[in-house]
Amino acid sequence: MIAFEDLPAGRIIPLGEVVVDRDEMLDFAKRFDPQPFHLDEEAGRASIFGGLSASGWYTASLWMRAYADAILVDSTSQGSPGGRELSWLAPVFPGDTLAFGFEVLSARVSKSKPGLGLVEFRGTAHRGDECVFRFVCTGLFSTRD
Repeated sequence: MIAFEDLPAGRIIPLGEVVVDRDEMLDFAKRFDPQPFHLDEEAGRASIFGGLSASGWYTASLWMRAYADAILVDSTSQGSPGGRELSWLAPVFPGDTLAFGFEVLSARVSKSKPGLGLVEFRGTAHRGDECVFRFVCTGLFSTRD
């Protein structure tokens, strides 16, 4: 089980890879982000993206699933108070292989809630060497004590 003590500043955890599925990407866009360049190949080609592109929120959801599978489901996670610096750095396309990462930026024990640690981390998605998605967030993890 991953606890606060397992997440010191500087720790990097690869979260695995996923191939972006076109049908799943389209289903997500239809439901949550129905902009033309997320729904239609022709509209995507006519856009600044040059092709049908994934919603940034879909990319974030893929990252979240990888994080849940690699860390959260077997951890002392107590949720999150939020994040900052959300960036979609490049469009994501059907068939892209994305590699997800988790890097601990800082970690400290809560002053007001003993037994709880705050872990600030950077989440990333890369297509090859190119970072296509990045954000900073704080996770709350119970200590082992």
